[in-house]
Amino acid sequence: MKPLFRFFPTAFVALFLTLFMTSCAAIGDIFKAGAYTGIIGVIVVIGIIIWVVSKLFGGGGSRNS
Repeated sequence: MKPLFRFFPTAFVALFLTLFMTSCAAIGDIFKAGAYTGIIGVIVVIGIIIWVVSKLFGGGGSRNS
């Protein structure tokens, strides 16, 4: 029974986000805020994705081969 109790909080958070955080609502809020806000948001998200990928795969730094 212990593995079930360890999985429960993660499953609860995923279910909560799935039910209450819809992408349509986020897109609607971006359109309400304006086009420039949407453009800046997209640039920020792409920057974060690039940063995370570079951290995962060890991008940058000197390698002595």
